[in-house]
This record gives sequence, structure tokens and C-alpha cells, in this order.
Amino acid sequence: MLGNIILATTLKILFLLNIKDSQSGMWIFKKKSLEKIQSLSDFHDGMPFSEEIKIEMFSNKNIKAVEIPSCLYMREGMKKLESFNDGFRNLKFLFIKRVK
Repeated sequence: MLGNIILATTLKILFLLNIKDSQSGMWIFKKKSLEKIQSLSDFHDGMPFSEEIKIEMFSNKNIKAVEIPSCLYMREGMKKLESFNDGFRNLKFLFIKRVK
């Protein structure tokens, strides 16, 4: 929870985007939108992918993007994430993407 707040706040500051949940893997977009952003093969292929596609979609003036909150529930079963390592990797990615 705290990690998501830190990552979303960092994204807001670095990219001036008002995205509340930068870590959500739930998103919908029109196929035509893909033609207006970088090639999918140029995207990060790990955890930061979700953040990166949101940055591309929300910062592109030719794409109408809105965030619709979703309800999350406690995960059942074993988690696959390594909270600290994955969070740090995403945070590092945001700074690297900002300076590119």
C-alpha cells in the first residue's frame, strides 16, 4: 500500500500525470491508440510495463485517457511479487524514463 502511494506520487511529480494507481495491471484501450505511442517492442518487458504504458497513453495529447478506479480484494494463494525489489525496480525505472 505505502509502496503504491510512493510510486504513484513519484509518477505524478516526474511526469505531471494524475494517476492514482500506477501499479494496476487492469487497463483497457482502443487498438488504434497503439499506433500513437512507441512500438510495444520498445516497452520495458518486466514489472514497469504497466507504468510505462500508462505514461505513454496519458501523456499523449492525441489519446483520450481516463482512470476508472477498481475494487481490489486480498489475494488468495501465494503472491508472486517481491514487494521491495519490484517496487524499487519500478521506482528506478521512473527516474530513468524521465531523463531519457
